[in-house]
Amino acid sequence: MICPFCGYDNLPGEESCMHCGQPLAPLDMPQPTDELSQALMDTKIKQLRPPKPVTVLSSTPVREAIRRMVDFSIGAVLVVNDANQIVGIFSERDLLMRVVGQHEQFENLPVSMFMTPNPESVHPDHPVLFAVHKMDAGDYRHLPVVREERPLGVISARDILRFVANYL
Repeated sequence: MICPFCGYDNLPGEESCMHCGQPLAPLDMPQPTDELSQALMDTKIKQLRPPKPVTVLSSTPVREAIRRMVDFSIGAVLVVNDANQIVGIFSERDLLMRVVGQHEQFENLPVSMFMTPNPESVHPDHPVLFAVHKMDAGDYRHLPVVREERPLGVISARDILRFVANYL
C-alpha cells in the first residue's frame, strides 16, 4: 500500500508506514458494496445470540465429550481448565480426523489428546464479518465467543448462514 502521507510503497498488510510511521490500517478497511455486506459489517456477534457454550475439562474422557455433543445436538464442545478458561475445542472434525480409525480404545482417553488447542476466538462486540473472515481463513466451522478468556458462547457456520438467510 502506498502511504498517502509520504508516498512510500509499503508491503501489503502493513499496519503503519515503514517510512513515516503513519497508521495505514484504517485505510485498508473494506467498503461495503451492497446491503448484505453492510449488515455483515454493522452487526455484532452478540446480536446473533450465540448459544451458551457446552464445556468439558481437558481430562474429560472422549466418550463423555461425544455424549455431550450428541445430547445438545452440537458440533463442538469447548475444552476449559479449572478456572473456566478455554484451552481447546473438540469438534466433529477432530473426532473424524484424529480419533476414529487411529485409536482403537479411545473412549476413556482424555479429550485433551485430540482437541484443537488454543482455538481462534471472537469477542461479542466484533462484527459478524470478522467471524466470517476467521472461519474462512482458518477453515473453521465453530468459533468460541470469548471475553477475558472466558467462554460466553460458540458461533457456527450454521449461525452465519441463518443470519444471511434471515437477512435475505
